[in-house]
Amino acid sequence: MNVLGIESSCDETSAAIVVDGREIRANVIASQADLHARYGGVVPEVASRKHVERLLPVLQEALDAADMAYGDLDAIAVTNRPGLLGALLVGVSAAKALAYALSRPIVGVHHLEGHVYSNFLAAPDLITALPILVSIVSGGHTQIVRMEDHGRYTLLGSTRDDAAGEAFDKGARLLGLPYPGGPNLARLAAQGDPERVPFPRAWLGESLDFSFSGLKTALRNFLARDGGQTPPADIAAGYEIAIVEVLTEKLRRAARQTGIRTVCVAGGVAANRCLQAAMQAMADAEGLQLVMPPPILCTDNAAMIAAAGFFRLQHAAPDRLSFDTLATENLTG
Repeated sequence: MNVLGIESSCDETSAAIVVDGREIRANVIASQADLHARYGGVVPEVASRKHVERLLPVLQEALDAADMAYGDLDAIAVTNRPGLLGALLVGVSAAKALAYALSRPIVGVHHLEGHVYSNFLAAPDLITALPILVSIVSGGHTQIVRMEDHGRYTLLGSTRDDAAGEAFDKGARLLGLPYPGGPNLARLAAQGDPERVPFPRAWLGESLDFSFSGLKTALRNFLARDGGQTPPADIAAGYEIAIVEVLTEKLRRAARQTGIRTVCVAGGVAANRCLQAAMQAMADAEGLQLVMPPPILCTDNAAMIAAAGFFRLQHAAPDRLSFDTLATENLTG
């Protein structure tokens, strides 16, 4: 089955064609990072307008890359929740129009479910390992989810305030780094000593929840006291490792509590090399199977939406064209 995926939940306009939920034939991503850099963050109205401009060319580029025409598509999957509402509506409107014009089934996909399925694209045999644990770590979300089966999820832990990606971005802003903050902070941290500045970790007892707002405050207070004496690279390294250690330890605890031996990490922050190394070391020490997608599948992309849509269509009926678009919704099932 050739599934067209469309992703427009934030500032990436993406279209992809995935065959049978496994083989990526095309995955085109048009980023708006340079555009939003002048504002220091994503401007929702600007993002929506750029999606309108870029979506049709991106769709055509994906078809050309896959050597297909619209008539070769068997189904359409589109992110319809959660995200920037105006941005989502651009992708959903286009997907519904295509589904109607082509008489093809359509399915609305939860953005976080897409991140879950990025792991299935990276490791197709993951299907045989269910149940699995997935740590979803992005700019807007930090969660640990137990996936029992396709479409069946249990939320084990989530952030009580800032998401990990948000903490990276806010930390970068405090350090005077340009947008996008997270990757720039990571590049600076790679040159520093992570033990020079001992930032606090919010463990929250035995809970699998996360909290990063206190860490951000600790960074602000340290910078005010330090007066520029400590090398910025050392500060960035200490700040980064404080986030990474909490993310890694919480997934370790979840594996021990549930007895599940296959763990995955997904979302934009999963591209962070420090996190990748820490997660691999933890998995090796615990004897766990770890799956982490390549960087191109960590950030927002339509291939993961197409993959999630394929498996949804294998286990449930397609959506009606009247399905809603939602700015917020938890991943449940």
